[in-house]
Amino acid sequence: MSMTLAIVGRPNVGKSTLFNRLVGKRLALVDDQPGVTRDLREGAARLADLKFTVIDTAGLEEATDESLQGRMRRLTERAVDMADVCLFMIDARAGVTPTDQVFAEILRKRADHVLLAANKAEGSAADAGMIEAYSLGLGEPIRLSAEHGEGLNDLYAQLQPLADKFAERATGDAPEVDVIVDEDDEDVVPVPTHAKPLQVAVVGRPNAGKSTLINQIVGEERLLTGPEAGITRDAISLRTTWGETPMRIFDTAGMRKKAKVQEKLEKLSVGDGLRAVKFAEVVVVLLDAAIPFEQQDLRIADLAEREGRAVVIAVNKWDIEDDKQVKLRDLKESFERLLPQLRGAPLVTVSAKTGRGLDRLHDAILRAYDVWNRRVTTAQLNRWLVGMVEAHPPPAPQGKRIKLRYMTQAKTRPPGFVVMCSHPDKVPESYSRYLVNALRVDFDMPGTPIRLYMRGQNDANPYKGRKKAPPSKLRKHTDGRRI
Repeated sequence: MSMTLAIVGRPNVGKSTLFNRLVGKRLALVDDQPGVTRDLREGAARLADLKFTVIDTAGLEEATDESLQGRMRRLTERAVDMADVCLFMIDARAGVTPTDQVFAEILRKRADHVLLAANKAEGSAADAGMIEAYSLGLGEPIRLSAEHGEGLNDLYAQLQPLADKFAERATGDAPEVDVIVDEDDEDVVPVPTHAKPLQVAVVGRPNAGKSTLINQIVGEERLLTGPEAGITRDAISLRTTWGETPMRIFDTAGMRKKAKVQEKLEKLSVGDGLRAVKFAEVVVVLLDAAIPFEQQDLRIADLAEREGRAVVIAVNKWDIEDDKQVKLRDLKESFERLLPQLRGAPLVTVSAKTGRGLDRLHDAILRAYDVWNRRVTTAQLNRWLVGMVEAHPPPAPQGKRIKLRYMTQAKTRPPGFVVMCSHPDKVPESYSRYLVNALRVDFDMPGTPIRLYMRGQNDANPYKGRKKAPPSKLRKHTDGRRI
């Protein structure tokens, strides 16, 4: 995931002007009147060869109540928490104010990486403010003029080493997938460690209870929750030890139907959720018990399957369900019918609010991870293949008989198998599905994506492919014999 930069500061110091310059568009409203920006606004920024996500925030004001200013401040603090780097802006012409000093102190405690920028610094009128900026204790200030585009080279110089660091972190966070199988290796599932934790993404529609579920797992209110849909705006990862299993859990923004995603911010949020799926090893698709398996739920589960991730289906808000037995039966029937590609995946009922069912969810995640790493020996596979062909031989399209010669497992995470055969392009999709479904049952691989590849093999005929000999110049007898 790319680096995220949050621009924070008092109202009217020029945050939105810099935001617009970094994204190259006038996405944020800009006016001389303070307090125009009220919500978080996200954009894809570019500075020379650096690409990152930038967040424009509401002006920080000293308000702690339930007023609009208080809520805006809490939203800005949330942006600080989820950003990799904070750019704290002051007005160089106004100098350092008491409010600036209060917020500099907050940022020192709250953010890991804080850069200080003195905006509106064109001309000698800003010199005194530049000198005052050192008193904030945030290092050397970057002299900026967002209006005129001055000082961006200095900003680039400060961001580049941080961007490289986060790029290395992203590479380290990426899970190992499509692992090539070596027959000599022991059949051992990798054990998650604190250095390499099990990576789990929680995805689903808005207001399904993803953040509430993760707070319950972590055991503290780490993520903002509430009755409103769409509070979570980006994928946030939290490290925790659940049971005895070290995990990194990704909370993602709710994914709505594409036609309903209008706001630029929500488009970015959904994109971030899709990236979180790629960073996960196990994907928990969280459904709302009241309205399960809507079209978007199916799309999200299908996306996780196509990305080759282990999938667990969790049905939330089970505590308010009345007829649980009937509902559970209907859920399982709908799941088998609507998601045949994930047949047998764990389906767990939970209550994120009360914590009931979390032990079952934990066990289901570990079981799905185990199956995702499953290995089958070549000897077992070939004995199995002989039985499958005898029970149901492959068809003979256009009179060409398809021979399935042998089979081996090529990869894990997810399991991938190769069948060497004649005419691989003629094997119908229905026969591949027949083999995949039987693999799930016979080798106990429920729910995990299975990849099956049909490969051709050189024919046993040693003369196949050789050039034909030139026709003989000898005369022939009338009976056809050559002389």
